[in-house]
Amino acid sequence: MSKHDRKLNVKTIKKVIRYIGKYRFLLLCSVLLAAISVVLTLYIPILTGQVIDCIIGPGNVDFDKIAGILVTMLIVIITTAVLQWIMNICNNKIAYKVVQNMRNEAFVKLQKLPLGFVDGKPHGDIVSRIITDVEQFSDGLLMGFTQLFTGIVTIVVTLVFMLMINPVITAVVVILTPLSFFVAGFIAKRTYNMSLAMSDTRGEQTAYIDEMIGNEKIVKLFGRKEKIIDDFDEINDRLKKVSVKAIFFSSLTNPCTRFVNSLVYAGVGILGAFFVINGYISVGQLSSFLSYANQYTKPFNEISGVITEFQAALACAERVFEFIEEEQQIPDSADALVLDDVNGSIDMLDVSFSYTKEQKLIRNLNLSVSPGQRVAIVGPTGCGKTTIINLLMRFYDVNAGKICVDNTDIRDITRESLRKNYGMVLQETWLKSGTIKENIAMGRPDATTEEIINAAKASYAHGFISRLPQGYDTVIGEDGGGLSQGQKQLLCIARVMLCLPPMLILDEATSSIDTRTEMRIQDAFAKMMKGRTSFIVAHRLSTIREADIILVMKDGNIIEQGKHDELLSQGGFYANLYQSQFSM
Repeated sequence: MSKHDRKLNVKTIKKVIRYIGKYRFLLLCSVLLAAISVVLTLYIPILTGQVIDCIIGPGNVDFDKIAGILVTMLIVIITTAVLQWIMNICNNKIAYKVVQNMRNEAFVKLQKLPLGFVDGKPHGDIVSRIITDVEQFSDGLLMGFTQLFTGIVTIVVTLVFMLMINPVITAVVVILTPLSFFVAGFIAKRTYNMSLAMSDTRGEQTAYIDEMIGNEKIVKLFGRKEKIIDDFDEINDRLKKVSVKAIFFSSLTNPCTRFVNSLVYAGVGILGAFFVINGYISVGQLSSFLSYANQYTKPFNEISGVITEFQAALACAERVFEFIEEEQQIPDSADALVLDDVNGSIDMLDVSFSYTKEQKLIRNLNLSVSPGQRVAIVGPTGCGKTTIINLLMRFYDVNAGKICVDNTDIRDITRESLRKNYGMVLQETWLKSGTIKENIAMGRPDATTEEIINAAKASYAHGFISRLPQGYDTVIGEDGGGLSQGQKQLLCIARVMLCLPPMLILDEATSSIDTRTEMRIQDAFAKMMKGRTSFIVAHRLSTIREADIILVMKDGNIIEQGKHDELLSQGGFYANLYQSQFSM
């Protein structure tokens, strides 16, 4: 393990300890219960030795004393079992509470991350960190609590008991035992990096599976099944290789440490036999000592396994902490304005923006929109139409310049109140698992059934909803499973119809709807947009003829602006776009 990896490992351990520190009481109970149960467990070999010494020879057995010792042994065994049961409950609570906190923090962080992070990361990898990596860390942490404390206490208490019987034999055990640590340390150093590589590759595999499931229709449409399978096989093969290496090294721990333990046990047996022959200890004491030698070396074997497993758990924890510590979006300032009673005037002043420093997109954009104006944005793919929408909603912050709503810089307005005053229908639909009613009422959970139905009627969704098995109470699956793309888009339009905010954004809002329904919805949109500042992004130029102002964009700049007839008479870029759609 490199110096950098060791430092990273130490930092991760400190973070884990910080999480565990919240449950000091449970931790203290676990340690005390472990100590008491170990002492009681190790008292049993002494009792066993005493029983053996009571059996001196044929006809010379002290049955009364043996009976008393056996009763004591039974009480000790039952007490130990109860204490270990309570200890395991404490350990489970600590492990699962820590994991719960980590997962909660990770999910809360997901809500606070800038959209750029989510756009730039494979979604499957994010899912893998929050679900799989946390689960693997939980397993390692639970093993640590269950075996680490018990193992350490067992070593210490066993050592004390062995010293009480015979210091010389104890010295032999102590001298030989550190070999287990050397073996375990050698293996653990190689396990950590392999476990980290395994977690990364597993995250890549999860991301790939997630991507392919979401786009299965496209894969089949273009006959890319074989290529997809080959790519998956390549990722799967890499995962197999790193997993085999990690498992191989972690699996070496147990047999190697058991071999060392067997050497210790054999040494104690041979030396102890000489001590019995010479009368230094009794046969019963030798029996107790052999039991202690086994008990003493066993925790080293378990701790070695815990260390190996903990290395894998730390690798997973590191990925989760890396996600939790990602730089979140700039929070609203303490004195940020809550936007209310919006007129709808919007100004973009010398706005410049790019998703990456290397590729410039919008440069020195200026735009002034009066309250209630309908603004259409057209232009070729990649010119920056949707980017303007992202900036208006403050999904991304401008690199330079500013955007004002009602003469207030949107960076001085709370994000929640800004977005609450926008109604947005995108080309990409999103519906959650739940009822039709719940999906329509997402923006207004307190809306009445009558209001929801009226919004559905206004968006022409009421017809197909009424034909569903349970109507508005019909449960739909993830992303509206079972509905057509057009039906899903109608539900998204109904959401906006229900809220009716003062500003609207329609980004190819009718792209998946048939022509007849589109004409009806355009009428509904016209009524809805009346008196509301509206931005319409469209490729079908026939849908924006009535716009108050049309912005023609190219390469991040507004190259033409005006009404439909004015732009046609100019014979410029817009005219060419329009004629190309209607010349055939």
